[in-house]
Amino acid sequence: MISTLLVANRGEIACRIFRTCADLGIRTAAIHSDADEGALHTRVADTAVRLPGAAPAETYLRGDLIVKAALAAGADAVHPGYGFLSENADFARAVRDAGLIWIGPPPEAIEAMASKTRAKELMGLAPLDAQDVTPADLPVLVKAAAGGGGRGMRVVRDLAALPAALEEARAEAASAFGDGEVFVEPYLENGRHVEVQVLADTHGTVWTLGTRDCSLQRRHQKVIEEAPAPGLPPALTEQLYALAERATRAVSYEGAGTVEFLVADGRAHFLEMNTRLQVEHPVTEAVFGVDLVAEQIRVAEGHALPAERPAPRGHAVEARLYAEDPARGWAPQTGTLHRLTVPDGVRLDTGCADGDTIGVHYDPMLAKVIAYAPTRTEAVRRLAGALERTALHGPVTNRDLLVRSLRHPEFTEARMDTGFYDRHLAALTEPVPDPYAPLAAALADAHGRSRFGGWRNLPSGPQVKRYEMAGEEHEAAYRHTRTGLAADGVRVVHTAPHLVLLEVDGTRRKFEIARYGDRVHVNATALTALPRFPDPSTEHAPGSLLAPMPGTVVRIAEGLTEGAEVKAGQPLIWLEAMKMEHRITAPADGTLTALPVAVGRQVEMGTLLAVVETD
Repeated sequence: MISTLLVANRGEIACRIFRTCADLGIRTAAIHSDADEGALHTRVADTAVRLPGAAPAETYLRGDLIVKAALAAGADAVHPGYGFLSENADFARAVRDAGLIWIGPPPEAIEAMASKTRAKELMGLAPLDAQDVTPADLPVLVKAAAGGGGRGMRVVRDLAALPAALEEARAEAASAFGDGEVFVEPYLENGRHVEVQVLADTHGTVWTLGTRDCSLQRRHQKVIEEAPAPGLPPALTEQLYALAERATRAVSYEGAGTVEFLVADGRAHFLEMNTRLQVEHPVTEAVFGVDLVAEQIRVAEGHALPAERPAPRGHAVEARLYAEDPARGWAPQTGTLHRLTVPDGVRLDTGCADGDTIGVHYDPMLAKVIAYAPTRTEAVRRLAGALERTALHGPVTNRDLLVRSLRHPEFTEARMDTGFYDRHLAALTEPVPDPYAPLAAALADAHGRSRFGGWRNLPSGPQVKRYEMAGEEHEAAYRHTRTGLAADGVRVVHTAPHLVLLEVDGTRRKFEIARYGDRVHVNATALTALPRFPDPSTEHAPGSLLAPMPGTVVRIAEGLTEGAEVKAGQPLIWLEAMKMEHRITAPADGTLTALPVAVGRQVEMGTLLAVVETD
């Protein structure tokens, strides 16, 4: 029996596993990098071990340090979580060799399936040779052989772009997984990403726990997932189950795993088998009424699964909240997460707490929000409503995009595919600011201030405050009167520092306000209070390229120097942030007049990277 379990991972993943351990009465041990010393997963675990001597982004890839940490913490088992070393056969062997219980499949099964190229060969498929790709094969997908999460992947539609895509994918895969191997496969556009959850014990029983649809993706990383996958013909569903069980038995699998497919033209195309728990596993748990982490632990302890799997019921949908700006190329965001609170009735899986800092070293996912209901329509509506009412104060996030995606006709009618955001991103990210948010913020700020500072015996001009909202400047005007604060066009019903009630055209509206320095959150709208007198030193010359996020300059275009002529869209600089590379391109044809950065330099958001002057 397992008494103490160490999770070889961080953040939301570790917190999720610790929750089940607490239910089972198992003591827990966390690991952490220096950057994560005060992270939530280290606070909820019974004990935490620092991993020394490695850069923050590399710490959780050091299997030797993790095994030592498990022994130091008195653990008798190790759960790899998902990501990092969860699909590393050498790490699984090292855990077992140290006399610890490995919560996962045998190393041989990991080796057979963790490399996507070997997995395809096992299923009777073969990837394309990059040297043999012809225009007739396009579009193709360059894909990391190890790992997942959308890293090390590039779609290539022009044969001339293939060498650069291979180079970028190799660099990103090596950084994220410690393995730069990539391969090429046909890219099936407008298919659905469907997967099957499997669970197998050591006694020959294999459960196929339904399907999940994960078609809504950005950068080949899932954003919204649901179970079961809607609208699949029964025969196709049975085919998916059969293929998933075949893959599971082919490698004598044990524990929880996921077999992934692309469904197009009524056919299932095998993609890969993930030999680990998936981020989206909660939707399966909700539909089948199981705790997959608990089942993983029981399988590792040698217990047999019941011969019959539990029966599914209802529908579940999950949305991933990311600290990122979808309207700016999904640029990851950093800063303080001041508040994250979801309404009752939905499940929140997170590795963050109010006041935590979102840094640059790791994936920008803040949380997963999961809704369950008897029908798909009810589950989708419940999740959209919960996200809309979530108090989310801090960096820019994808919350508005998620709400709009869940309410888009293609999604509500289950007509979505992997090209959803290619078609609809611009419309889904179109700013729809609340025109009364600046006024509510100004009135909340003015509440309680002395009337003698603003009230006059004779009529005078209104007080004016300026705010930046959705990239534009807005003014809010109000007056101090004998009876309180007033504004044109509305009736001010109530003001307080954190609550304002306005009557607009006979309808009362409530505005909840939270302020953190110059950042103001009014309901779901974020504002930035602007100074009365802007600082001219903060202005940049036309054509300035600023860092869209904190990160490290990892590459500069070959031969690029000041004075060079550049073309619109030409890649100039590559930034690495949160384990992914981001290209900085020329905004227009022109001359590079400044290049104040070098490879290896760490930059903050807004740092000047280059200046391109146009003719």
